[in-house]
Amino acid sequence: MPEQRWDESGPRWRPPPGVTLYAPVIVSLLVQVPATIGVSSWMHAAPRWLLLGTALATASALALLAARALPGPTVALVAALAAADLFVPPDAGPPFIALAFAIIGAVVRGALVWALSSVGAAWLVAVVASGMTGQLWHPFRIALVTLVLGLCFAVGAGIRTRADRAARHRAQFAERRRANEQEERTRIARELHDVLAHSLSQIAVQSGVGLHLFDRDPERAREALANIRGLSATGLDEVRGVLAILRGEGAGPGTAPLTPQPQLADIAALVAARSGHGLAVALDDRLDGHLPRSGIQTTAYRLVQEALTNVVRHSEATHAAVRLRREGADLLVTVDDDGIGIGGRPEGGGMRGMRERAALVHGTVRTIPGPAGGTRILARLPWEGPA
Repeated sequence: MPEQRWDESGPRWRPPPGVTLYAPVIVSLLVQVPATIGVSSWMHAAPRWLLLGTALATASALALLAARALPGPTVALVAALAAADLFVPPDAGPPFIALAFAIIGAVVRGALVWALSSVGAAWLVAVVASGMTGQLWHPFRIALVTLVLGLCFAVGAGIRTRADRAARHRAQFAERRRANEQEERTRIARELHDVLAHSLSQIAVQSGVGLHLFDRDPERAREALANIRGLSATGLDEVRGVLAILRGEGAGPGTAPLTPQPQLADIAALVAARSGHGLAVALDDRLDGHLPRSGIQTTAYRLVQEALTNVVRHSEATHAAVRLRREGADLLVTVDDDGIGIGGRPEGGGMRGMRERAALVHGTVRTIPGPAGGTRILARLPWEGPA
């Protein structure tokens, strides 16, 4: 039974390592060896041919044990054994499915040249040798075997293409996440700098005044120390407010941000910043220039910001869409992606913070399956908002 494993991009269902190695060996043994013995006995083949055919069937299956470490030599050996089996009586032997496994495994593991040259050479030698020894095969049989071999190459190439695409997708997702983390660190540093720069510079000035007047004018020195105490308390409140916003929580009563709060007009720049590294984000603004009050705009911006952050971090999506529209007395904000979907994953602090932020303005946030197979985040905020 497949087991669930975790990598840097989230949970993935993968079979245990031994399955892909031992399953082809076991299947080949169970199909080829009993069938070889049964056909040889039914057609009354000589004992030496029975032993030789059984040995070839067994050896080709066991050779697949080296397919992971040596895919090229493995397909060459299995192709040679399969060609030799064509000349072992009886002529109507069982299919050599070990060769199919060897071809697919070699193509998937990047040994396409080995597979093409080995199988092509073995098949050419078999056809030429059959003519030289007088063992003529029906043209339909030659065409069918050639078609089956080509189908094996096509299956291997398809699996290889899907694996390469998945690897590129994981690399893009990891790069996207690293870029988002770096952007978030920069944003935290910038907002903390804006909040602390004023308070700390004033504290430095007041402390210098206090030290200068400590002996000559104790009253003014005491006043400077009181100012330092007030500035430090204000700075701490501002830091708490910024950290609350960065965590997706409501700002406390002491928050006094020194930078302008983002509005709906800033969402276009946010969408452009989130696009890249394999993710395309589109904005559909249907407000036609009609905007709600400033506090609602800030809340909507923060919700879109957190939703896109979740898309970058967790969804593995390639496309996302942000839609803004008015419905009656409400502002509707929708963020869709085509990623892995909700999938029963427990909600983290980001989603809880979004719901709490929306609740502060008497709004709601819902998470539902999206139309593109991913996740839809639907926020409904009152157009006027609380006073």
